[in-house]
Amino acid sequence: MFEMLPPMVHTLIDSAIEEDLGRGDITTRLTIDPNAKGSGRLVAKRPLVVSGLDVFARVCERVDPEVEVAPRIAAGGVAAAGDVLATARGPVASLLMAERVALNFFQRLCGVATLTRDFVERLPEGCPTRITDTRKTTPGMRYLERRAVIHGGGHNHRLDLSGGVLIKENHVAAAGGIAAAVTACRAGAPHPLRVEVEVRGLSELLEAIDAGADVVLLDNMTTAQVARCVQIVAGRLFVEASGGVSLDTVADLAAAGVDAISVGALTHSAPAADISFLLESVTDAPPRS
Repeated sequence: MFEMLPPMVHTLIDSAIEEDLGRGDITTRLTIDPNAKGSGRLVAKRPLVVSGLDVFARVCERVDPEVEVAPRIAAGGVAAAGDVLATARGPVASLLMAERVALNFFQRLCGVATLTRDFVERLPEGCPTRITDTRKTTPGMRYLERRAVIHGGGHNHRLDLSGGVLIKENHVAAAGGIAAAVTACRAGAPHPLRVEVEVRGLSELLEAIDAGADVVLLDNMTTAQVARCVQIVAGRLFVEASGGVSLDTVADLAAAGVDAISVGALTHSAPAADISFLLESVTDAPPRS
């Protein structure tokens, strides 16, 4: 029913459960009959894009293998307010002990997917520009957050520091200039990796082009500056824009002709989606004495 999650995600889930449930749940222990079985619904309280139901299910399974989660909307699907996203059934005590940790993951990932979809939908119709994430992810959650970006209709940038050559201003300063940095990367990087250079103005753009960069990252430029850079590049390089991109500016940047717009906010500033878990039935519980 769900795709296999990598070991690092299982470790993250176990750590989160230990953090919340490591010393037990005194309220559930005192109020819920251990023999009680029940079911509940995950309900969207606002429109959202679904991501992370498999993580919700995995948390429940780790708390109690008897808990079963049945999705109603697939990853990447859009839910309206009031839609049932999934149902869960099993021992009531287990459902309640897993609820908060499972929701924390699920709400976070739906939030990332939903914000990504908001950015993608601001692009002009038919525009080929990609919306991509950055490495500004929650520590330990990069795999899940990058996947949520995909579910929202975005694209992934490099996974980690080994996943691509990106020469930034501090690399340039330490290497002795853009040309020196590009030359060093050309000499030592595996041949399939493209060399990307962050540039902050027209002079640095021209340096990067002359040095043989494959990709230029236009950092914190105005829309007019971006448009001018795109004209100069004239299709010779892949052009990415980044820095302070918002829902209000993304359409103009895309219209300027860049190939990609990287948005750190997708993962560092996405608000959690508003989702509730509502217990709706309790059965097979003997009367409490």
